[in-house]
Formats: sequence, C-alpha cells, structure tokens
Amino acid sequence: MNMTAYLPRRAWLLLAAALATTPALAQPAKSGPGYTATEIRIGQTAPYSGPASAYGAIGKVMAAHMRKVNDEGGINGRKINFISLDDSFSPPKTVEQVRKLVESDEVLLVHTIGSSPSAAAQKYLNNNKVPQLFVSSGATRWGDYRNFPWTIGFNATYQSEGIAYARYLLKDKPNAKVAVLYQNDDYGKDMLAGLRIGLGDKAKAMLVAERSYELTDPTVDTQLISLQATGADVLMNFTTPKFAAMAIRKVHDLGWKPLHILASVSASVGSVLTPAGLDKSVGLVSSAYSKDPTDAQWANDPAMAEWRAFMKKYYPEGSLEDWINVYAQGMAQAIVQTLKQAGNDLSRENVMRQAANLKDFALPGLLPGIRINTSATDFYPIEQLQLNRFDGKQWVLFGGVLGQ
Repeated sequence: MNMTAYLPRRAWLLLAAALATTPALAQPAKSGPGYTATEIRIGQTAPYSGPASAYGAIGKVMAAHMRKVNDEGGINGRKINFISLDDSFSPPKTVEQVRKLVESDEVLLVHTIGSSPSAAAQKYLNNNKVPQLFVSSGATRWGDYRNFPWTIGFNATYQSEGIAYARYLLKDKPNAKVAVLYQNDDYGKDMLAGLRIGLGDKAKAMLVAERSYELTDPTVDTQLISLQATGADVLMNFTTPKFAAMAIRKVHDLGWKPLHILASVSASVGSVLTPAGLDKSVGLVSSAYSKDPTDAQWANDPAMAEWRAFMKKYYPEGSLEDWINVYAQGMAQAIVQTLKQAGNDLSRENVMRQAANLKDFALPGLLPGIRINTSATDFYPIEQLQLNRFDGKQWVLFGGVLGQ
C-alpha cells in the first residue's frame, strides 16, 4: 500500500525534501567485490619462506603501513583488511594463493612480489579483471597495458637499470671486459637485455661471458669460477639477495677484483651486504630510486625521520638499515593514494583507472627529483634512478638522476 497517498500535501512535500537532501538514507552505502561501506580487502602474496625470503620484509612493512592508515581513520572512512599469504617465491604456489585471495577472500586488488611469481598469476588476474597493482618487480612485462590492462608495475624497470649501467661503463670503462651472472628468469634476462641495449654496437666486444643460475641452485660458485677465468675486469651481478650475498663472498674468496656492479634489488645493507661481509662489499656499484636509511645525508631528512618513527611503532622488529623497508612502504603508499583517488567508486575498473592516473606523485622515500607518473598508455610508475657506490658503511650517491 502506498502510504504517501494518505499524507497531507505539506507533510508529503516535507518528506520528499528530506529524502532528497539525505542521500545516505535514500541510497544504501555501496559495496562490491572487495569492499563494503566500512572495509576494503587487499590481497597480497609474499615470500615469507623459500629462496627469496628476504623479500618477506616487503609484506611485513606493507601490512604495517596499512595498520597505520587504519589508525588514522582508514581510506574515505573505510578500514583496510590486508590479507598477505606466503607463496615461498614458488610460481605454482603464487597462483594457488592468488586464487584463494580472489575466490575465497574476495579481495578488491592483489599485490605480488617477484618476476616469476607475479608472471604466473598475471593471466589469471587479467582474465578475471582483478587489479594487480604495483608489482614488486622491474620486469618490462608489467608495462604491457595492451595485453595485460589489469597489471601495472612499480619499480624502475630492470631493462632501464641495465641501460644505466651500460652508459656508466661506456663513459668510465669503455674498454672493459664484462662478465655477467644473471638469474634465469624475466628479471635476469631483462637486466641483461638492458645492458646489451645500452652498450649498443660495443656489446659484442665488451661482453666476454654470461652465466645463468636457477633459484633451485645451491650455490653460484661454478659460474663465478668460470667467469673469472675469462679475464673479465667487470662483473655484472644480476642476482636476488641470497645469491648476491654468496656471489660477493665468493668473488672475494677467489681474490678476483673486478668492478663489481650489483643489481639494485640486492643492494640491501641489512639482508645482503652484512651477511656477505661489509669489508667484502667495499667498492660495489649499484643504483637506487629510494632513499637509503644508512646514507648520512638523510640523517635529518623529515621524511626519513617520519619513516623511522613509523618503523619503531608499527614494525619494531624490522631493520632501520634496510632500504627495502623504505621501498616497501612506498608501494603501500601508492596503493593508498590510488584508493583515495577512487573515492566512493571502488569498482575494480575505477581502481585500475586511478592506478593509471598518478600525476607527479612524490613519495616521501623517493630520491629528490624522482616522481611517479602513470597514464592509460604508461604503466611504468618509476622511470628514473641514480647510481651509488658502497664505501664499507653506506651507499654513496654519485652522478645525477638518470631517466628514460
């Protein structure tokens, strides 16, 4: 029965006006896959165990940042439910865990870590139109917006990093004999491809040997002995943390003294150089786009002071000397910014649209001059970096900011 038909005209008009001016009453709060009126569910897979467990810190820092956001009121009134599952850096397990996050936990979006694990889940997430946001990897495939419109990267690409090292060699050691140790996956192959692109016509003359390894290999000793035998005076170390530490120690033990260039993903003082031996790491060259907490120039930096306060309160067991903990918070902040931009339209389509609409976004932990920019045709958020050298205590930046 239509009760409004029995209301006096003035009362009916007052009721209509009230409904028109109180949308919260007139329209129920929106909800959809991964969110309600009070919650946003974010999924993640991270290697808390396995050969790349050093990267498990990424998941812990990101979870800590989400707790901080919740303590500050959440995102547009909604609290974050951050669900992070161990994938052991094993691609089949990553797929299994991602399916659980999407089909059982019904998350809004997924964050993945590492080239091979992320690649294994990429097709499933794109087929199901679930945002795979800010992949913790620099593989070029994360920028393939035509074939994988639901996946966007975060890191400066491995290929651009390889190009930067090549330009450095062409300027400072144009007659170098270069040996390459690389991981046999998208990560290692992209780094090697970038090095080749950067060396250009000189690649054939300068690259004297390349040796790969598998994540299941117990050591990289055989590869390094073989590379040393070539007489190379430059070693490109394109490895992940566990193998990077082993390689640094082995190069020292062999008495080999090449210019040793280390991929940025393994440049952690806490989880790589300290286990390898700080004395054995002196002279290493790498690159960065995040501030390194061991660098004295950031001792009084307000952004780093805020980061240290965050770590002490929300992740006190975490290292204050590990740049990965700065980098990881940056990815969490990028996800939060995307969700803030999405406002109340938390459809997966709009979340992906906002991830591809970050403009001159300055993360506190990025080096000065480096900004995040994305668009519908640019899925590479960070495209700048700077070279640095380890002096036995900290990484010291040199040269200017390099960009594509």
